[in-house]
Amino acid sequence: MTTVRFADGAEVPALGQGTWRMGERGDRRAETAALRLGLDLGMTLIDTAEMYGEGGAEEVVAEAIAGRRDAVFLVSKVYPHNASRTKLPRALDASLKRLKVERLDLYLLHWRGSVPLAETVEAMERAKADGKIARWGVSNLDVDDLEEIGPALRDCATDQVLWNLEARGVEFDLLPFCAKRSMPVMAYSPIGQGGPLLRNRALAAVAARHGVTPAQVALAFVLRRPGVIAIPKATDPAHVRQNAAARDLALTEQDVKELDAAFPPPKRKRPLEMI
Repeated sequence: MTTVRFADGAEVPALGQGTWRMGERGDRRAETAALRLGLDLGMTLIDTAEMYGEGGAEEVVAEAIAGRRDAVFLVSKVYPHNASRTKLPRALDASLKRLKVERLDLYLLHWRGSVPLAETVEAMERAKADGKIARWGVSNLDVDDLEEIGPALRDCATDQVLWNLEARGVEFDLLPFCAKRSMPVMAYSPIGQGGPLLRNRALAAVAARHGVTPAQVALAFVLRRPGVIAIPKATDPAHVRQNAAARDLALTEQDVKELDAAFPPPKRKRPLEMI
């Protein structure tokens, strides 16, 4: 199984599990079962956030990891408006309570808001010193935002961003920036939103050659890049198994050439895409 190493030496699977839109109106038992199946298949990194279902997703995760905490690399994210030195501790405590754990393996700023980055970093470092998080990082920050963090960037574990065949802007500068600093990148929505992307003819042609689904090809495309952690979300057992199987899909040079023709890589700086 391919793993990705953080700067502090911690290793995690390159393929994890996302939880966006869990804990809302869906079947929580099915969502819990899907996450547990993913854990059984080695996708032991689970990413969630206080925003997802306004804490509902964290509650689903709590059920999924019950009795298995030591085998899970647990990630959650804080709202920008809760990322101040006074509010972050309270938001973190609330997440820990919903997750029924004493510490997060990784805590991220969900996106940039009005709180200065320096203040958020200070609050993150305090949470780390208090033993409530093992490491911290950011999400949806572009290169100029990361540079603004300054010397503390060496302690930033990751940047979680939108990256898939339809949203490739980060390949121009953000991915190289992070790679140069040995900072892993977490790719959310690595197979898009399951719409036009998965109906693309070129993607379907590559999938047909390998006898797999278009979603598996899209996921394999992201996983082929070193230092990237993909966190697709799945609630259907078949989709969970397909995601896991994508780890073994090796795309050929011809496959990549055809995908590049259908989804051209960026030739210039693009605004950071978010959903």
